[in-house]
Amino acid sequence: MKCRRVALESEVEKYEVGKGMEDGFELWADVVTKEWIVTDMTVKITRDNGMIVCPYVMHRRGRTFLREGDYIITDSDGTKHVCGEDKIFSRYERIE
Repeated sequence: MKCRRVALESEVEKYEVGKGMEDGFELWADVVTKEWIVTDMTVKITRDNGMIVCPYVMHRRGRTFLREGDYIITDSDGTKHVCGEDKIFSRYERIE
């Protein structure tokens, strides 16, 4: 069966540190030692206490850790996704 994705209006925002766009943070040491992700380009934030944390977005498949240049997409039903800047505008067209 072939299907076409149903059009769904989404909010697309480039991730910025300090704007509260992420759903949480994980310690960098845990990200590296638990081997959850490929850590190239992962956003790392150093807290005042010296701890390094990585921001993530939660969705039904788990966590997606944010990488430099990522966009956070929030669908009209509240579902969040992450898309890299290399693919964002081949998947989403600007409507404004």
